Amino acid sequence: MCAQEKDPFYSTLIFGSAIALGIISGLLQLEWIEKTAEIISELFISLLKLISLPIIFLSIISTSTGMENLQQIKQLGKKVLKYTLLTTLLAATLSFFLFLFIWPVGHSQEFFSSSILEKSSQPSYLTFFLQIIPSNVVQPFNENNVIGVLFLALLLSFAIISLQPEPKRILHSFFSSFYLAVMKITQWIVKAMPLAIWAFLVLFIRDLQKGLPFKSLALYLTCVVSANLIQALVVLPVLLKIKGLKPFELFIKVFPALSVAFFAKSSTAALPMSMRYAEKNAGISKQVASFSLPLCTTVNMNGCAAFIFITVLFVSMAEGMVYTPLEMSFWIILSTIAAIGNAGVPMGCYFLASAFLANMGVPLTILGIILPFYAFIDMLESSINVWSDLSVTALVHQELKKENSIFAAT
Repeated sequence: MCAQEKDPFYSTLIFGSAIALGIISGLLQLEWIEKTAEIISELFISLLKLISLPIIFLSIISTSTGMENLQQIKQLGKKVLKYTLLTTLLAATLSFFLFLFIWPVGHSQEFFSSSILEKSSQPSYLTFFLQIIPSNVVQPFNENNVIGVLFLALLLSFAIISLQPEPKRILHSFFSSFYLAVMKITQWIVKAMPLAIWAFLVLFIRDLQKGLPFKSLALYLTCVVSANLIQALVVLPVLLKIKGLKPFELFIKVFPALSVAFFAKSSTAALPMSMRYAEKNAGISKQVASFSLPLCTTVNMNGCAAFIFITVLFVSMAEGMVYTPLEMSFWIILSTIAAIGNAGVPMGCYFLASAFLANMGVPLTILGIILPFYAFIDMLESSINVWSDLSVTALVHQELKKENSIFAAT
């Protein structure tokens, strides 16, 4: 018990040291250090991607098939989706008011230049949704299609629950054991995480030292960053407080998972850490964490909702489009839906925003100029998405606990 209590402080100390060393190493600007950091970061992200999709698939199946019936899945799923929709909608609405208050579009004329991105190269948003139902079992894993994997997991879960008790028990045991094996691999990867944080930070410092100008994009960046920070530091903590939870205490306990999301720029890559620290440090039951976090990683994208809303309106209005207040408010719904459909991978929000703009026939010149700054925005959004995932999971656990639900048992 004593070792478990020391773990959050010890982990924070290790990560803090890795961050300090990463900053120092990055400022040295030594080629061999940067090359080493590139190799380590690529290896670590590959390892995380290797286990992320199996974790989503196996955790949902092992958790769902352990329930007595579909009614239990419905009970837990409704609560997760309720808070997911609420937090994402709040993020988009907050972006709407910040956009009106800051009004960055009035200073965008200087952005006009030759187009950097080609319209034809942008993915279609409709195509993205058509990929929800794969043509074969291997396809979503091969194409890193997170929503496709989620669809397969839920479909198989419903099928297994509908079976007779004996085959249902055998399949539940099989998938649960498989899931435990994958989580054992996750524990090994966790031990290398401080080294990976060092590598990510070295590369981040290197990119910042390229001296990209911030003047032209100051208001736009202020709008995007403010929307994300207010969501993370005000909106989510208020929701946690309302339910009787302590936001700062939860933040400290899950900080390692947030740091991985920040530097890996992927909420999916941070999923193993999110599940580990939600259960081990935050005291969230395994059933809730194993079901809620993979689902949230797929559909709960607060930071993405803010980015899509502000970016699409900013770029399209700078290119001459005019919106009525009603049309602008309609984008709250569109950006919420887009964020829910976004995969938790690096630059996912950027390509969704570009797909919207391309389908609207808007030139992508300004979006191309935003691209060099998106690295930091992506890091911020990813960590806030994971913070939202963990907050939603904590809210669901707390609500079930008050209802004396079996899901709240740790």
